[in-house]
Amino acid sequence: MDFLPPKIDEYALKYSDPESDLLAELNRETHLKVLSPRMLSGHLQGRVLSMLSKIIQPSYILEIGTYTGYSAICLSEGLAENGKLITIDINEELSPIINKYLKKSPKAKQVEIIYGDATKIIPTLPENIDLVFIDADKENYSNYFDLVINKMRPGGVILADNVLWSGKVTEPIKPSDKSTAAIHAFNEKIQNDSRVENVLLPIRDGIMMIRKK
Repeated sequence: MDFLPPKIDEYALKYSDPESDLLAELNRETHLKVLSPRMLSGHLQGRVLSMLSKIIQPSYILEIGTYTGYSAICLSEGLAENGKLITIDINEELSPIINKYLKKSPKAKQVEIIYGDATKIIPTLPENIDLVFIDADKENYSNYFDLVINKMRPGGVILADNVLWSGKVTEPIKPSDKSTAAIHAFNEKIQNDSRVENVLLPIRDGIMMIRKK
């Protein structure tokens, strides 16, 4: 995920707002206790998610892939006064950490966690979604997009994480590398969908920003 020289990354962090104490504590605990801590959005990407959410001022956010709750807390910072964030994850094993930190967050009462298969849960959710963050199993990215696009209001925004996949999408894809193939297919799908406009942001591991027309 580390595409930029360390000095550039350090400079970007220096001139970006800091993490809150709560997020910094969650960041540390994730790195100490959880496998694959690189899955955490982290400081810079977290501030990007927070900023975009504050610009959009969503009343209804859907997150697909909770991990330890860092990105959910960042996204919730921009929620409208009576807004709601629904976050879905298939893994309940991390619920102690998720619950610990979400309960301490300023928008805790506006966040709902649902555990289970997102492909089955999304069809049951209400429509008029303002903001979606996709950061779950890569082979289902295209499926998640298909499930949410018709539930979004015009002008709604989808953010899909890891669309550069450590740079692997720029190299010949091996037949056995299903995750890279799925990410590349997703990027192609979005680029050719006339219902949306999109820009791929080379932030950390790549964020595809998609706006429904």
